[in-house]
Amino acid sequence: MSPDLKFWQVLLWLMVGLAALLRAETPGEGKPRLVSGAGAITETIYALGAQEQLVAVDLSSVYPEEAAALPQIGYSRILSAEGILSMQPSLVLVNEDAGPDAALGQVEAAGVKVLRLPNRPSPESAMERIAAIGEALGRQREAGDLIARVGNDLKEAAAQVAATRERPRVLFVYTRGGALMNVAGRGSGAETMIRLAGGINAVDQYEGYRPLTAEGVVTAAPEVILVTTRGLESSGGIDEFLKQPGLALTKAGRERRVIAMDDLALLGFGPRLGEAVMELSGKLHGASCPPVP
Repeated sequence: MSPDLKFWQVLLWLMVGLAALLRAETPGEGKPRLVSGAGAITETIYALGAQEQLVAVDLSSVYPEEAAALPQIGYSRILSAEGILSMQPSLVLVNEDAGPDAALGQVEAAGVKVLRLPNRPSPESAMERIAAIGEALGRQREAGDLIARVGNDLKEAAAQVAATRERPRVLFVYTRGGALMNVAGRGSGAETMIRLAGGINAVDQYEGYRPLTAEGVVTAAPEVILVTTRGLESSGGIDEFLKQPGLALTKAGRERRVIAMDDLALLGFGPRLGEAVMELSGKLHGASCPPVP
């Protein structure tokens, strides 16, 4: 056998072996390989029973726990085409505010479909996203069942809120490690959750998020402070958190009325939206919101 022929035979064997390996790694015969670019999208894929098709997720995909073990493609707004394409996906699901656009354009130019999904902070948008994912994955029935469940949970939460008279003033503080402290204003997802749970957002002077200041916190006069679980942990716990500007001077700070909730459940507007609203409502209006020890 000539050296040239032997070389081409070896190359052919390697190519066949690689093709077999790729087929073995493809999740489900004929099913698309999915890359998820947002935690709520990942959670929805699991809720629809299509998790075996997931090959990679973004860094916010922390629920359920097994999702965090999958290969990661970075943050949803700073994605790279190379990272996504290295996972050999056939469908990439991202929120409409994901990016950069150039990177997603490169993914599409490579022949991979990119599905951009609604991401407004509202129950209607959450249900639109579930429906769109169900349609894309051929799981319309499962999506319909999930939407009905979320809707029923929201109705139960609304009835729970209607049975209460108090509307506590709630200050949502977004923190990561204590160095970053932002307060949620109008139009934010946190404001929507506070309103759905029967509270009043203590800040309405601006839209979106702004850095926390002592003067702004005292002026807001919150009766309850709302944070995410990971945010509270990253700031060093309740004692260190309440040392931030102005918090200890408020009624909420003095009485240590701080509610911490799962990040993705509270702000993701995913399948647990109704459950999160009921949990927050219960903590705002019930005996389940005692001062933090």
